[in-house]
Amino acid sequence: MGFTTLVEEYRGGLLENVHYGAVSVVDEKGNILYKAGNPEHMTYLRSAAKPFQALPVMKRRIDEVYGLTSKEASLFTASHRGEAFHIEALESLFQKMGLKEEELHCCSTYPLNEEAKAERHRANEPTRKIFHNCSGKHAGLMGLSKYMGWDIDTYYKPSHPVQQEILEIMAYIAEVPKESIPQGIDGCGLPIFALPLHKIAYSYLKLACPDLIEDIEIRNAAAVTAKLMNDNPLMIADTKFVCSELLKDNNLTAKGGAKGVYGIGLRKERIGISLKVSDGSEQVWPCIIASILERLGYSNQDTIDRLYALVPNTIVNDGGTIVGERRAVFQWEF
Repeated sequence: MGFTTLVEEYRGGLLENVHYGAVSVVDEKGNILYKAGNPEHMTYLRSAAKPFQALPVMKRRIDEVYGLTSKEASLFTASHRGEAFHIEALESLFQKMGLKEEELHCCSTYPLNEEAKAERHRANEPTRKIFHNCSGKHAGLMGLSKYMGWDIDTYYKPSHPVQQEILEIMAYIAEVPKESIPQGIDGCGLPIFALPLHKIAYSYLKLACPDLIEDIEIRNAAAVTAKLMNDNPLMIADTKFVCSELLKDNNLTAKGGAKGVYGIGLRKERIGISLKVSDGSEQVWPCIIASILERLGYSNQDTIDRLYALVPNTIVNDGGTIVGERRAVFQWEF
């Protein structure tokens, strides 16, 4: 797999835990500028694919077709964590699009946000499909299928026109043959695809800098999608999650996925970043991403500070006493 040590965690001066993985940084031609571990490592994008899965939707401006607000449309790209403002926007979105919650293919669940989940439990509310963190993405694909006259009931099947178009667009942006992309089924039941890490980085750079996309329709869809994410950072995750903190920086397009995969595009610097934590940990994302930005000499210190505030490098016990630290220890290879 070509993984290297990314983060070490110490307690009382003793090395207690190690997180392995790989990082890739590319330029606007897709050339690898920096790497740690194997940039050819193939990994599923999981929810890091959501901005690209939304491109067929935004290519037809489904938000304008159904009269959606910017906040509602941003949910097409989101891994929302079920806070009250997410659910309110989703319910409005479903009403405007003339969709029914039971038509969602994703399962019924409780919100990922612990406080939001506790609120639903205290109210004795049952699980709902709309609480699923992928429900916004599903709604977008359902709304597009309805608009195009495609079968809504089978929108989740790999053979469905919307899924085929997603695959074609992803292959086009990543500049890989469609036939070379491994496919699986994501946690929400939709098809998901895998790419080498450096191609994920390149794809995120194009999302941040859509002028790199030749096809005018896809270019415009990418520009609209990325703007929706930056305009509505809290809709993309929640009030205490790395994706939302990064998207508060208008220079970045960023999205993470399950099992430790992350993609970032930097507009001014015109570089793309991707990473994979081999054990799937999301807790070490802030440590790794902040360290990458620091090593690249990133100028917005506020963004880096927000990451460290979200998950400090100091490790504390249950009483709040500092008992250890985590360190990003990877080395760049050129």
